[in-house]
Amino acid sequence: MITQMKKYTFLVFHRDYEPFLTQLRDLGVVHITQKAAGLIEDDEQLQAALQHEDELRRLLKQGAPDQLLAERANIEQSITDAQTAAQQAAVWGEFDPARIQQLKEAGYTLRFFACSTSAFQEEWGIKVSEKEGKTYFINIDNSSKDLDNSISRNIDISDLLDKATEIPQPEKSAAQYLQEVERLKTQLADANARIEAWQLANIDKLQAELKEARQSIDWQRVTLSTDKLVEGSLCLFEGFCPIDKESELNAMLAASQVYYEETDPEKEDATPIKLRNNAFTKLFEPLTGMYGWPDYHEFDPTPILGPFFLLFFAICMGDCGYGLLLILIGALIAKGKLKIEMFDGLGPIITVLGVGTAVVGFFLGTFFGIDLYNASWVPDALKSVMIKGNVMGYDIQMVMALCIGVFHICLAMTIKAISYTLRDGFRATVSTWGWLLLIVGTIATLIVTMTFSLPAEVTKWTLIAIGSISALGIYIFNTPGRNPLINIGAGLWDTYNMATGILGDTLSYIRLYALGLAGGMLGGAFNNLAGMVLGDNPTWQWLPFVLIIIIGHALNLAMSALGAFVHPLRLSFVEYFKNSGYQGSGKLYQPFKK
Repeated sequence: MITQMKKYTFLVFHRDYEPFLTQLRDLGVVHITQKAAGLIEDDEQLQAALQHEDELRRLLKQGAPDQLLAERANIEQSITDAQTAAQQAAVWGEFDPARIQQLKEAGYTLRFFACSTSAFQEEWGIKVSEKEGKTYFINIDNSSKDLDNSISRNIDISDLLDKATEIPQPEKSAAQYLQEVERLKTQLADANARIEAWQLANIDKLQAELKEARQSIDWQRVTLSTDKLVEGSLCLFEGFCPIDKESELNAMLAASQVYYEETDPEKEDATPIKLRNNAFTKLFEPLTGMYGWPDYHEFDPTPILGPFFLLFFAICMGDCGYGLLLILIGALIAKGKLKIEMFDGLGPIITVLGVGTAVVGFFLGTFFGIDLYNASWVPDALKSVMIKGNVMGYDIQMVMALCIGVFHICLAMTIKAISYTLRDGFRATVSTWGWLLLIVGTIATLIVTMTFSLPAEVTKWTLIAIGSISALGIYIFNTPGRNPLINIGAGLWDTYNMATGILGDTLSYIRLYALGLAGGMLGGAFNNLAGMVLGDNPTWQWLPFVLIIIIGHALNLAMSALGAFVHPLRLSFVEYFKNSGYQGSGKLYQPFKK
């Protein structure tokens, strides 16, 4: 729900302006209306403050100055390079680069080669080692001018170069490179110690400075959004206060003797919104924020988004066992026993999603890929409540997904009609009500007919009445006061859009059935694979069996959870929000405070 706001207009004498702003900031309940970004963000002083804030944020995020971080990064890269070089030099065994240089000065040049082991010929040179199907060997050349002359074998070097790959001579032996690694690790430890010392000395100061910078920016934005009247002697600005804080603000204003006006927000006002939801619904507010916060004159979609997202997620997961795992993971994250940065603070909602998945997964009859409905060890009393079977030749779970989609879209259309009527009046929403009556009325009539076996004549005339009334709203009175021919044309175009859009939107809900089915089948495939490995008389086969079960279901849980998050979010953001007319263009209530 959205908290009701009161709009305040303040008129302050210039000498009292800053003391009054200080009082407002200390009270911390008024959201000051700011001018358009282009009117205040170009201010040079504000730009400088914003840049300073960004620099402080960046410094706090990276945890040290660029110089210290660059020094550490260079050492880490040097360690990586030395380790790689050690691995490359290891195939040549232990050698002294100085001795190789002495041989070169004496007229003997060592050339390093590698080729496939099957292609190696002994006359090419001295074999040093074999590794991963390759042979590493050395050819010794005693002629600085004539490369065809070799003391190791009288061979054609050019022919050798065609059949083997020449490798640059290692600058050091593997042992020397590893010594270099140890020396660099000591430097790395020193660099990390300097970074930690810097953090201990500066992080608290930077955090305090960042708070001061934020307050300074807020103050500048408020002053830039204030109109100066009568040659700057009067200051005029606006703000909004939630009704639950109204008495506190009015008491402060009465004591300050500042002139102000208190009114209800108008439609054209940029009224901020403050959500007021219960503990369960509040868990799903971040999902609403991902799309966009509601406008002050819209409905808060979170109370509907939350339960449906939970239901959709649970159906997409569709496995009771995975639900129990999510409950465990969520509880561990919430208690700080499991540290996963990307899930920080999401422990409660993961737990709730796990509970929903466990319950829905039980009714769908799946437990870690096991079909509970066909399991002999599951009591018949439990099987009787599981959702299995067919409806008119179609899987009941697919039909259920489509029925949920129809209900979800009808609910969205109902909310759209009500919210538009409250905002714009009934005359402006006749077409919306016409479509709502046509779609919801037709579906309700058919349901009642099939449930209570209404006479065909009653059903026929009911549908005719619904169609006639809806047609008047859709084609004739969709825009009162406009030419009826134009209204008919607009109605026909609207009919095309609705016919194609509603059908596509409804079919989108099949993904709930498809994802749940895919996850269950993949889990069952891992179970079958593990069972095949285990065999009838297992001994050592228990180890691969356990590995396949753990790794397989871990992968399936991760993939299923990703799909169960993305696709319900899409159904909410596209199918539901589109049919409910939700815009999501609101701005959160952010009071001017310390």
